[in-house]
Amino acid sequence: MSSTAPAIWDEEVSAAVERLTTAAENEYYNPYQTFDWPESIPEGALWMSEDLMTVHGTDAAAELTREQYLTLAKWESVNFYSLNVHGIRELMQEVVARIHAPGYEIPTPFFHHFLGEENEHMWFFAEFCLRYGGKLYPNRAMSFGDQKHSALFDNFIVFSRILIFEQIVDHFNSKMAGDTALPETIRAINRVHHQDESRHIAFGAQLVRALWDRLREAGDEQELSAARQYIEKYINASIQQLYSVDVYRDAGIPDPFAFRTRLLADPARGPVHDAIVSRTTAFYRRIGVLAPKAA
Repeated sequence: MSSTAPAIWDEEVSAAVERLTTAAENEYYNPYQTFDWPESIPEGALWMSEDLMTVHGTDAAAELTREQYLTLAKWESVNFYSLNVHGIRELMQEVVARIHAPGYEIPTPFFHHFLGEENEHMWFFAEFCLRYGGKLYPNRAMSFGDQKHSALFDNFIVFSRILIFEQIVDHFNSKMAGDTALPETIRAINRVHHQDESRHIAFGAQLVRALWDRLREAGDEQELSAARQYIEKYINASIQQLYSVDVYRDAGIPDPFAFRTRLLADPARGPVHDAIVSRTTAFYRRIGVLAPKAA
């Protein structure tokens, strides 16, 4: 993707960069000294909040033994942090391609803090997976192809992918940080990540809004339609990544492919999906990317 862009940032973006850069400097911490990594996390403990598990509310959940259920919670937790590692790596690559590039002079000061913090996030999520799961799950993110579009379109999509990823992750972080049923180590990494992501989400929302405004001003109806379709597909694909055949296999569930299909088709999951992406869909409706919510 092209890393060039016209000077599109308005006063709101400039003010956000200044405010959030100051906050990042004032709230800096050393993650390598922040966490108390215990030797192990009990296998009989709940590793993920129950209402965040992919079986929550389904008929399939009632068919699992307690041992299977707790094992599933463990591997869904490891999968969630693995998704973070892969997602962070991708977004860092995109931001590195734009830092100090022409057109990015205004957001670049915050890019430096963003990259530093995301590198640290990637470290502690991977550390958790490797220490307590013995592995990272592979990246199975879907690709939507690489059609030729304008640099403005490409940049809108890049920062939208980052924003959507961060908002969905933060939905999980905020819930698990406050869930007293979880071991403190799990609560701690979610709490710390949530604190940093509040700045990143505020920053990303300003960039995406400004890019969308400029894309609309350009007036290319085909690109506007393609952008809308991409956002809808990417939100849906992000939800589907939570349902991992690898996880179901590790949890000892027979025919993990059929199990995944069954969960995705369960009507109880629709409202859960809506809740996970509610902030994202509300934002994209507000700026005019997605259609208003039906009455």
